[in-house]
Amino acid sequence: MHCIASLVVEVSTSKTGKHGHAKCHFVAIDIFNGKKLEDIVPSSHNCDVPHVNRTDYQLIDISEDGFVSLLTENGNTKDDLRLPTDDNLLTQIKDGFGEGKDLVVSVMSAMGEEQICALKDIGPKS
Repeated sequence: MHCIASLVVEVSTSKTGKHGHAKCHFVAIDIFNGKKLEDIVPSSHNCDVPHVNRTDYQLIDISEDGFVSLLTENGNTKDDLRLPTDDNLLTQIKDGFGEGKDLVVSVMSAMGEEQICALKDIGPKS
């Protein structure tokens, strides 16, 4: 919706009026920032659906400027992601890393955007 990856939470359909097709009213939530989006489209039109991927990476480091270093499955590092903006998740990541725990973060990606969306604690560092 609006070229933004979003999760549709409500759909309502209006009857055909004197100006053409029935209309569908979509209410959705942006999957990256949680903002509410609305759109009205003719019911005869197609809608694009984004491909959303979720990938797990081991957290290696947190830089002072808010970027994280992640270990990919093939052993390379990924250094282009910022810490999440969600306060609860941010606190969990910083606290767990500060305590020396092995952490795995889940990264959601869609439509050219990526963001850390979840955290798994896999125990103390070896």
